[in-house]
Amino acid sequence: MGSLSWGEARSRAGTAGSRLPAAAVPLDRAEGLVLAAAIRARCDLPSFDASAMDGWAVSGSGPWRIRDEAGLAGSITAPLRPGEAAAIATGACLPAAATAVLRAEDGVITEQGMLTGSVEPGRDIRPRGQECRTGDELLAAGTVVTPAVLGLAAAAGYDELPVIRRARVELCLLGDELLASGLPLAGRVRDSLGPLLPGWLRRLGAELSSVRYVSDTMEALQQAIASPAGLHAAQPDVIVTTGGTARGPVDHLHTVLAASGAPLLVDGARVRPGHPMLLAELEPARFLVGLPGNPLAAVSGMLTLLAPLLQGLQGRERAAGLAIRLDEAVTGHPTDTRLIPVRHGVPLHFSGPAMLRGFALADGMAVIPPGGAGAGALVELLPLPWI
Repeated sequence: MGSLSWGEARSRAGTAGSRLPAAAVPLDRAEGLVLAAAIRARCDLPSFDASAMDGWAVSGSGPWRIRDEAGLAGSITAPLRPGEAAAIATGACLPAAATAVLRAEDGVITEQGMLTGSVEPGRDIRPRGQECRTGDELLAAGTVVTPAVLGLAAAAGYDELPVIRRARVELCLLGDELLASGLPLAGRVRDSLGPLLPGWLRRLGAELSSVRYVSDTMEALQQAIASPAGLHAAQPDVIVTTGGTARGPVDHLHTVLAASGAPLLVDGARVRPGHPMLLAELEPARFLVGLPGNPLAAVSGMLTLLAPLLQGLQGRERAAGLAIRLDEAVTGHPTDTRLIPVRHGVPLHFSGPAMLRGFALADGMAVIPPGGAGAGALVELLPLPWI
């Protein structure tokens, strides 16, 4: 299989797997997940005529005789008679026959104990069903559960939501040269992807089952792929490896995948940095994404293959394309797409395959077509999930 264009690789990753199973989860565990089914109103909202302000519920025109009972929690039970008023709090149930709510700041109580003021009929009343009626669709399937979604679901009487479960991901960091702590040494480099990728995966909705280091031997890699070390008895949905995707003397990933019979869905993408990335189907509904070992090249692989794959598995719609206008010209590769870190349309320096200094300040990655883009050119922007 030859390498694919950047767009073809992304598209193939996004459609590689079927949507993961759905489950009903409590509201406090649903944030960040995707609704597996539409949420419909279980009752009218509001479910009764309610006061929109603190003040008095009044019947007819004033002045009004104030009734002793107060509707601070919807406790007014008897209908108001014409010329009567009752104190009421915001959100409280409006007594029957009330025609308006006189705001607290607009009412005056006379020495004779009468309430005076002016209010037009219907003022500051939230009628039953103003927001929705029973059976109305409140949220469509595929909606990401945000704090606002949780609030609406709770208001509508939901205690749990039907959501697509998180994709379980295991991260395997390949390379005997990697150090997990301390300063880099001669021939050894500090691992940067171990700290970088987990938070990104979680922001994409995934559940990270484990992170482990794998030495540069074929046997170690075979064992890591065959025997995941996750927190779950179930196999991870996706294994992510870093390094080993090229054809160097210790790059065993292609050999191990071929020996296991795992077909390659993507074997290289025409994108810089990161072109020797790959996507394999280990077995039905289980995948391996091989990211290059250089940090910014791995970021490119994350955006090209891993993010679309997770979006597809978790039922997330790919965000509509964003665009930015470049402040300066960017040199392109003759045949490949380039992904470069930018901030507010300004290309950032220190953007080589092994560098993260520019990416650390970026608000997105600009997609530079083959041949480059001039100053003022409009190009696609891949936003970062923590911005």
